[in-house]
Amino acid sequence: MAGKSDFLWRYADAYEYMERVGKMPPVIIVCSCNGGVQGKESNDNLPETADEIADSVYGAYQAGATMVHVHARDPKNHTRPATTTDVWAVVNRKIRERCPEIIINNTTGGGPDMTMDERLQCLPARPEVASLNLTPDMSKFRIAARKAPLPFPRDEQEFDECLPFTYGLVNRFASEMKKYGVKPEMETYHSGGAWVMRDLIKNGVVEAPYWIQTVMGYQTASWPTFENVVHLVREMPENTLWLTSGIGPHQLPMTTFAMLLGGHVRVGLEDNVYYKRGEKAKSNAQLVERAARLANELNRGVATPAQARQMLGLSAVPSKY
Repeated sequence: MAGKSDFLWRYADAYEYMERVGKMPPVIIVCSCNGGVQGKESNDNLPETADEIADSVYGAYQAGATMVHVHARDPKNHTRPATTTDVWAVVNRKIRERCPEIIINNTTGGGPDMTMDERLQCLPARPEVASLNLTPDMSKFRIAARKAPLPFPRDEQEFDECLPFTYGLVNRFASEMKKYGVKPEMETYHSGGAWVMRDLIKNGVVEAPYWIQTVMGYQTASWPTFENVVHLVREMPENTLWLTSGIGPHQLPMTTFAMLLGGHVRVGLEDNVYYKRGEKAKSNAQLVERAARLANELNRGVATPAQARQMLGLSAVPSKY
């Protein structure tokens, strides 16, 4: 890859866009493999145990995933997120054993009913990247009943909650990531996130190139329209690498649009358990394969982990666990 200007530009600038059509950098495909809320009650193919996660990530890696975003689960109750570093370390190690080059990205979003300290327990397990929520997160949703013979069966659950992220708390999370040498993936749900990005930059707790994700179609996030994507991207700071995700049926149109604009994408069973209308996805690999096929058809190609490390300013040497 030639130089910084080949993969960093103002995505919403019409002139810069036209100059780069046909010569945009390869697409970084992030596989968001499971999530911290729904499990096999939503799709039998959603991985929960450490071995299932490693196997599913390996399939996605073979299909072209550049990075994996992962939620470790509590081995004593697969319906609950992991809350201790030792569980995270096992998951990261198993992924690295199967996928020598992939970039490992752990969540600090976690799942419902977690303390803020519990959300930070992935960082001592030394992921290379970690998600960083920028704004309060309000949501109301139901999780389907989990029926036997699935382990840890339970009744249908309904959540109505708000995660109270503040400027101080987001800065604390970013400072902890910096201490462990972990790059934040700043997740913004609406234009309010731009204020927090600038606060983090001013305080010196995040470093360029910034890795920023627009989450489209999530509750209390911006509506998943092309107009809103461009609006959010226009407000991002200089020296930003941008990716997007779309929730449920919005995954395919949002990620395709991001590829057209020169951005990067997140696909996987955390955000979308269906492959197409009425047909559940068979695996994370199936969703990654489609993203890779689109990237190639759009003359972008798929970024190798080594190329993505250069773009993101990560160590060229994959992490060891």
